[in-house]
Amino acid sequence: MRPLQFGDEDRSLFGIHHSPEPAQTGGLGVVICAPFGHEAIRSHRLFRVLAERLARAGSHVLRFDYYGTGDSGGDDAEGELAGWARDVQSAHRELLRCAAPGQVVWIGARLGASVALQAAQDDTLALPPKLLVFDPIVDGKAYLEAMRVLHVETLEESYSVIDPAWRHRLDHDPQAYLDEAIGFAISPALRGQLAALDAASLTPAPHSAVNVIASPDDEPVQRWVQGLQAANAVDVDAIALQHSLVWTSDDSLNSALVPAEALQAMLAAAGSWRG
Repeated sequence: MRPLQFGDEDRSLFGIHHSPEPAQTGGLGVVICAPFGHEAIRSHRLFRVLAERLARAGSHVLRFDYYGTGDSGGDDAEGELAGWARDVQSAHRELLRCAAPGQVVWIGARLGASVALQAAQDDTLALPPKLLVFDPIVDGKAYLEAMRVLHVETLEESYSVIDPAWRHRLDHDPQAYLDEAIGFAISPALRGQLAALDAASLTPAPHSAVNVIASPDDEPVQRWVQGLQAANAVDVDAIALQHSLVWTSDDSLNSALVPAEALQAMLAAAGSWRG
């Protein structure tokens, strides 16, 4: 496990490179595209365990922080989807430089999955990636609204006293609590991009291969998958999880999320492309 800095001079990114033992080139390379905000913190251990398991199986894996997040450069108010999509592409190029893999897979979860899908619309990338997306956000407006509600619920949980003014603002002011999500800034640029994020904006480049891990009960994602399959321009495989994940929870704000079923599904899907 090796820490590294990469990216442009004015957009420095921090990453962790997990190399296989014994070290080797070729084979499968994996870029992990984390979720946003609290979901990234809660799933951090899941993706570290995933990276370690993949490296043990012979893959090079790069985990990284988007610009304005984690240990990368920038302020959290500078985060936005278009820039993060470029960060995914930068991580892809860094993995090619470090490992010279024969095949690359991007594994993205939640908003990280949506960012990866948008980054994959660039069909000029060297060694185009295959995509493994886990519970992608396909309705940005609904995601923003969910973040507003969770933010207020977290305030109530943290202060142990329910303030009626918080609920009144939430219910009567559609612009309330749009600049923060459970302690993480949402810039005006990010807010606008999320409001515009929909299924139509998440179509990868033609002939891409996409595996989608999601609950059968997630109707927006299932409709998006069916739309891709009907268009017949992208090779799509849907992988159903029997148990839905709770990505955010007031009762578990400081708990790690490492569900065995999801971990095994991601390992199996990535392994199917190792070949």
